[in-house]
Amino acid sequence: MQNSATPTHCPYCALQCGMNLTPAPDGTVEVSERVDFPVNRGALCGKGRTAPAVLSSRVRLTSPLVRSGGTLVPATWDEALDRVAEGLSRTRTEHGPDACGVFGGGGLTNEKAYTLGKFARVVLGTSQIDYNGRFCMSSAAAGGMKAFGLDRGLPFPLEDIPKSGCVILVGSNLAETMPPSLRFFTELKENGGTLIVIDPRRTKTAEQADLHLMPRPGTDLALALGLLHLVVADGLVDEEYVRERTAGWEDARAAAMAHWPEYVERITGVPVPQLRETVRMFCEPESAMVLTARGPEQQSKGTDTVSAWINLCLATGRAGRPFSGYGCLTGQGNGQGGREHGQKADQLPGYRKLDDPAARAHVAEVWGVDPDSLPGPGRSAYELLDALGTDIKSLLLMGSNPVVSAPRAAHIEERIKSLDFLAVCDVVLSETAALADVVLPVTQWAEETGTTTNLEGRVLLRRQAITPPDGIRSDLEVMHELADRLGVEKGFPTDPEEVFEELRRASAGGPADYSGITYRRLAEENGVFWPCPTEDTAVHPGSPRLFLDRFAHPDGRARFVAVSHRAIAEEPDEEYPVLLTTGRVVAQYQSGAQTRRVDELNAAAPGPFVELHPRLAERLGAAEGDPVAVVSRRGRAVAPARITLGIRPDTVFMPFHWYGEGRANTLTNPALDPTSRMPEFKACAVRVEAVERQS
Repeated sequence: MQNSATPTHCPYCALQCGMNLTPAPDGTVEVSERVDFPVNRGALCGKGRTAPAVLSSRVRLTSPLVRSGGTLVPATWDEALDRVAEGLSRTRTEHGPDACGVFGGGGLTNEKAYTLGKFARVVLGTSQIDYNGRFCMSSAAAGGMKAFGLDRGLPFPLEDIPKSGCVILVGSNLAETMPPSLRFFTELKENGGTLIVIDPRRTKTAEQADLHLMPRPGTDLALALGLLHLVVADGLVDEEYVRERTAGWEDARAAAMAHWPEYVERITGVPVPQLRETVRMFCEPESAMVLTARGPEQQSKGTDTVSAWINLCLATGRAGRPFSGYGCLTGQGNGQGGREHGQKADQLPGYRKLDDPAARAHVAEVWGVDPDSLPGPGRSAYELLDALGTDIKSLLLMGSNPVVSAPRAAHIEERIKSLDFLAVCDVVLSETAALADVVLPVTQWAEETGTTTNLEGRVLLRRQAITPPDGIRSDLEVMHELADRLGVEKGFPTDPEEVFEELRRASAGGPADYSGITYRRLAEENGVFWPCPTEDTAVHPGSPRLFLDRFAHPDGRARFVAVSHRAIAEEPDEEYPVLLTTGRVVAQYQSGAQTRRVDELNAAAPGPFVELHPRLAERLGAAEGDPVAVVSRRGRAVAPARITLGIRPDTVFMPFHWYGEGRANTLTNPALDPTSRMPEFKACAVRVEAVERQS
């Protein structure tokens, strides 16, 4: 590549911040501001600034590895690919196609996610494919589909936030998870708007709020219902809007009225005066928004919780109007696009449903196969991982590290170890890759071209800036070679633009219609919002704002969903009297597989910790920095105490980025939401114990 700046995007969170990359004479890559991209206007967090560190051969994989005598040793590409093809083929022959599993990632480009879904269904013939994005925003997706008939994380661009009158931010610490986005909320307040943050911890984000509510973890559903009760009781329902643009109000209203303020205070711990002040702040201005993140979504009732917050927006006429509405803050870099094009258990490209005959016929025609040959829906992510070694004998895994990121992680680690065969494609030797029979080193963000879709639904072109090291291949090349070895010689191109052209055809007419989006347009227009059904910008320039005229249900109306409070799957008791909630810190990302290899980030966040209230610390006899054990019904984790008044006395918090004895997901509960199949990461019963320091 030439030694000139290449405009591209950060590899981490769903902001997909714009940046420029320039190869330096010493072989490193320099990051510089890219002020033309409206999401971050040049601002970057520490993860973005240091992202090129993972490109170094010092930390990344540079050769295929195969297991020999219990050890991973270097191998040629032909040897490694042959081993993968043999392992998958043997499983299909001995146990049938559904004994082969495929597990993807929310960081894969649209081209890779699309090809992975096609590979699973056309080459392997398996229904057993899902991805780690199931753990991200599947509850918000399910809630959005029920209410609006369409799931796009934000139905409006981030630039609309400062123009709103009030924003309720539920379960998001964006000051640490996506720092460049905080400026939109700062501008909101500068413009006279108000910010309400709902979080059981006083996070850096909560410190910016005009009002901070600290509910007990797992009670967000009751909180939303209590607010809607007050809206009704105080005569603040937008009756004309409800009558003209919605359906199902009477049942939702009746459900909410069963959640009177004092009852909600007992459940949530949020005082009634704060409930009333929230309703006042939300309903007084002409426009308002509710934005949710993993806090309310990663629950066994996450879909109902999202529905309750949407109901609040609908009852007050705040959805499908300028500078108003419900939105979800997607987490992973391509968490939005990753679920739109077929690596999810129940979906085909374009956000089509796998059990829809018309959708199957359309995609099968693009793929050149018989619709009847496509398998039906498979297991969701946790259920797929839980079936490893029993129903599923072999697994092909791309861009995920479930040994750290899955709930009940010690159990999932054992399931992975019980497989007959595991192949992993990754850029580093993650904890999961270290268990594999074959590890394939693949190109990463700066070494390849592809598209991602950020949290706004803005499709972006991530450009190749440098040449990958010798011996590294792309995921597209891996799938091409494996398809060829498994008897499918055509249909798996290695050029990302060629794949995207096929994706355009496969998505055409679907809910997530990319057919009018081209690489040329993405380069010229700084991204294009889907749906975009034609290349003619005069006819359809893309869709930055949805639902202003009608919702996506056939009758154009939004749907209220009647929901009621229910307890979390595992309430505290005498043996496990405390609640655990989990989350991220600013200097690490997801399972930490990449960020834990960056010296600057490790210096800022060197390891796990347990955040607890002084009253709990006093009962334990624990001081700041003392090791404490957090024990659940699934296991035990040990980490230093971090004592703070900024957390509820009945709650402890652990970040989930680390493996080993401080692995937070050893503890978490895999209880699943019945609709979204989201595990209950955000609330489980634990006890906390003092641990003697080792001399």
